[in-house]
Formats: sequence, structure tokens, C-alpha cells
Amino acid sequence: MHEMTIAMNIIDIVCQKANDENAHKINSVELEIGELSGIMIDSLEFCFEAACKNTIADGAELNIHKIKAEAFCKSCNNNFNMKSNFSPCPTCNNFDFEILKGKELSIKSFNID
Repeated sequence: MHEMTIAMNIIDIVCQKANDENAHKINSVELEIGELSGIMIDSLEFCFEAACKNTIADGAELNIHKIKAEAFCKSCNNNFNMKSNFSPCPTCNNFDFEILKGKELSIKSFNID
């Protein structure tokens, strides 16, 4: 389950930044996760809670913003929303596209005391 590794890395990053600011508590963490990132949100939420245990993030709230997948078709110059990595362009049915959004995983912000 790679979600546990991801959760642990997020906690490591946020705790380090909070320590740099002499914080004693992390109240919340806000993430942006793309639909094509391959991350199972439910698993990440479960793992996040476990990864927070015995850290200054223990009890922190996790807020996740999902980023819709969007691509640009190089054949017909159409921008379209993707359902998966294997979605053809709905206009020309071609697979010659560039993914513009949807693979993100980023820490958008966190709140500390």
C-alpha cells in the first residue's frame, strides 16, 4: 500500500516545516490530488491518521481537493476531461494527447499553533 508511504512523507515534510517555525501543533493539512495520480483517497485518509500518531500532527484534520483530469488532443486541438489514462479524445477518438492536469500530489497548505 503506497498510500502509507505517501502519508508518512507528507507528515515528515509538514512536521519539519512546523518545527522550523517553532510550532508545537499541526491542526490541519490541505492537499491537492489529481484524479490520475493513482492514489486511493480513502486509503490515504486512513494512513494519514495512522502516520500522525505520536507526532505534533496527531489529531490533525486532512482536507483533500481533487483535481480533475484534463488533456489536450494534439490531433484536433481539443481540450477535454479524462476519465482515465486510457480515455481517447471525445472529439476525434485519438489517443495522441498531452495530459495537462490530473497527476498532481501536492501539499497546498497546513495550519499550525
